[in-house]
Amino acid sequence: MSEFKMLEAQREYTEKQRLFLEALMSEECRGNIRKAMTAAGYASNTNATAVVRPLSKEINEQANLMLAMNAPKAAFSMRDVLDDPSAMGARNSIAAAAQILDRTGLVKKEQVEVKNTGGAMFILPPKSDD
Repeated sequence: MSEFKMLEAQREYTEKQRLFLEALMSEECRGNIRKAMTAAGYASNTNATAVVRPLSKEINEQANLMLAMNAPKAAFSMRDVLDDPSAMGARNSIAAAAQILDRTGLVKKEQVEVKNTGGAMFILPPKSDD
């Protein structure tokens, strides 16, 4: 398992919490909460919410890190489709890559062009008969 860098250095984690956080992002568990709980030594009848709620910040941090680590792979995947657009699953690759890049902050740029041809015009609501 990879060494999990704790989000809050001053916070004290139990051994099970530390093991759970490490297992959750491992290749073995791949984000599966119940598998990570089992790997950390939690009983099978332990409520998953009771384990996840106090660690939600740490879990989100790890998920964001995983997406950031895969952003370059997503960019290369898009480029590969440019080289071979007829490749099997190209549409799915583009969609998955776009989602990862969007979530890591690399979104497509949209430009709005505003032209002013001189005078300004205001559109007012109709007069009411009060």
